[in-house]
Amino acid sequence: MGLIDDSKRAVSELVEERAVLVGLITATQDEAKTREYLDELKFLATTAGAVAEKVFLQRIDAPNRATYVGSGKLQEIAEYVEANDIGLVIFDDDLTPKQIANIEREVKVKVLDRTTLILDIFAKRAQTANAKMQVELAQYQYLLPRLAGMWTHLERQRGGIGMRGPGEAQIETDRRIIKQKISLLKQRLADWDKQKIIQRKNRGRLTRVALVGYTNVGKSTLMNVLSKSDVFAEDRLFATLDTTVRKVVIDNLPFLLTDTVGFIRKLPTHLVDSFKTTLDEVRDSDLLIHVVDISHPQFEEQIDVVTRTLQDVCDAAGKPVIMVFNKVDRFTCVPKDEDDLTPRRRENIPLEELQDTWMARLSGNCVFVSAKTGAGMEALRAMLYDKAREIHAERYPYNDFLFQHYEQ
Repeated sequence: MGLIDDSKRAVSELVEERAVLVGLITATQDEAKTREYLDELKFLATTAGAVAEKVFLQRIDAPNRATYVGSGKLQEIAEYVEANDIGLVIFDDDLTPKQIANIEREVKVKVLDRTTLILDIFAKRAQTANAKMQVELAQYQYLLPRLAGMWTHLERQRGGIGMRGPGEAQIETDRRIIKQKISLLKQRLADWDKQKIIQRKNRGRLTRVALVGYTNVGKSTLMNVLSKSDVFAEDRLFATLDTTVRKVVIDNLPFLLTDTVGFIRKLPTHLVDSFKTTLDEVRDSDLLIHVVDISHPQFEEQIDVVTRTLQDVCDAAGKPVIMVFNKVDRFTCVPKDEDDLTPRRRENIPLEELQDTWMARLSGNCVFVSAKTGAGMEALRAMLYDKAREIHAERYPYNDFLFQHYEQ
C-alpha cells in the first residue's frame, strides 16, 4: 500500500469520526487569534467528516520540539481520548514526523496536523483528473521532507536469488520513489497546462473576469447567479477545487467569468502552487472580483490573506478589483450599550456604517450583495458592465465607438 493511498484511505476513515482539536497560545499568537484559528480548524474537521468533541488549549512560549504541547497537557489529552472513545487528534499547526510519532505513542490514536487535514479535504473534493493530479502532487511535495522517521514502504524491494544488489536504505528508496512520482506528475500537469493555454487562446480576446476570495465566501453561488449555470456550491470549505469558466452576457456585452479555488490561513505555498491552472486563470484575467463574507467576524483578516496570496503567489498586483461583500442576509449587529467603554468590535458596527466606510476606502469600487437572496445583484451587474466595457474599449476602441454610436 502506497503512502498516498494510505492518506486517501484516512479520508474515508474520517467519516463520522470523533476528534479533539489542539492549539497553542504563544508569545506570537494570543488567545483570541488561537481561538479564531481553532474555529476554522473545527470547520475543516467538519468538512472532512469528523466531529470535534473538545478543544484543548495550552499557553506556552513555543511549541515543544518533541510533543508540540507539554507533557502534562499531552497526558490530559491521552486520558480524555481513552475515556471518550476519541479516534483522532488534530493539531492546528504542522507537526514534524518525530512529534507525530511521540504523540501517537502517547494518545494511541491517529494524529493529524492542519496541512494534512486540508490535503485530505483536497483529495476528497477533487473530481476531475487534473484536480486529482494537482492534489496528489501537493501530497507528495508535503510528504517528501517528512520521510525521516516514517516506515513508509512505498514499494517492497524484492530479494532472493538473482535479485541481490548493492542494497539501499528504506528511507532512500521511499525518497527516490516520491521524487520520481513528483517528476512524473509535474510533466503530466505541464502537458495539461499546454492544452489549457491553447484553450485560453481559442477563447479569443473576450474580457476575462476571475472570482477570487477566501474559501466558503460564496464564489460558486455568485458564479451560478451571474452565469445562470449550476456550479457545485455547498456550505463547506474548499467545496470547489476545479477551475470553471462560463460565458456571461450583460446588456449584449459578453465576457468570461472564472471560478477559482479559495484561499485559507496557514496554507503552505506549495499547496497553492499545485493549482497552477487556477493561478494562470487569475494571472491572465483582466478584472478580479474579490468576494468577501461580510457576515464573518474576521472578514477583514480574510481580505488581507487573499490580497497577500494574490500578490505573492499569483502575481496579480495592479489588476483592477471589484470588492463584493457577500452574505449581507446573514450579517448581524449587536448594538453597543451606551455605558460600555470597551472599544467597538465588528459585531457592534451596523452594516450601513461598514458600507460607507468601505465605499470611501475603495473609491466606490465595491458592492454589497446576497447571492442567495439576490439583494444588490443589479448593482453588481451594472458595475461589472461598466468595468468590462472599459476594458473592451481599451482593447477595441473602434468597436466601442460603433457601440456608442449604435446606442445613440
